[in-house]
Amino acid sequence: MKILVINGPNINMLGIREPEIYGKATYSDLVEMIKGKAEKEGFDVDFFQSNHEGDIVDTIQGAYGKYDGIVINPAAYTHTSVAILDAVKAVGIPTVEVHISDPDTRDEFRKISFVRQACVATIKGKGFDGYLEAIDLLKK
Repeated sequence: MKILVINGPNINMLGIREPEIYGKATYSDLVEMIKGKAEKEGFDVDFFQSNHEGDIVDTIQGAYGKYDGIVINPAAYTHTSVAILDAVKAVGIPTVEVHISDPDTRDEFRKISFVRQACVATIKGKGFDGYLEAIDLLKK
């Protein structure tokens, strides 16, 4: 199995950005945690992070025919990007939406997720463990 983990804007700032919400662990810590799971359980995983919507769309489109599943944290684009929604729909790869925090307990605008419409599941508010849960869902 081959999984692509995509992270959107500001996820590269984990550990610095609002640690009271996102914790003190870094993006590198997240990547290493997922790589450890992949090595232990025998699946391939690749990572992509960008602050640019079009780059995320290009990466989703480029995943077609190469990946069995996508784990995506679109971050702020969750609430604004029809383009990312359309890309996930277009490729038809089973995708799980993940959020480190629970957007439903935050600002009102964060309760809207365009991407969720194309995802097989959404995991929110479980910190980094949400990524591992998403991978487990895709493996089933």
